[in-house]
Amino acid sequence: MTTPTEILIVWCNCPDHATATQLASGLVKEKLAACVNVLPAVESIYHWENRLENATEVPLMIKTTRANYCQLENWLQTHHPYTIAEIIATPVTAGLPAYLNWVRTATAENI
Repeated sequence: MTTPTEILIVWCNCPDHATATQLASGLVKEKLAACVNVLPAVESIYHWENRLENATEVPLMIKTTRANYCQLENWLQTHHPYTIAEIIATPVTAGLPAYLNWVRTATAENI
């Protein structure tokens, strides 16, 4: 049985819907993620190269395992168009056991 802390949700913003969909599909095809939600566009405000920026971005909510995180991070860095991609992982502290086991099973080929 999978414990909740073995599962991660990884957040990654993309410049547009087409990029978000391409990255999401690639992560699932490579079995680095069990599921990726492509969320509605958000407005992001941040400093970049000494300027205040305002951009519309499309967030990804990626479900994976701690064991797959390094491979997932490397894959995203290689395929993401940003110089520095936002890749932030948060541990799952609770969840439906059957779903958590599905995430593990769906990504187990990479472990």
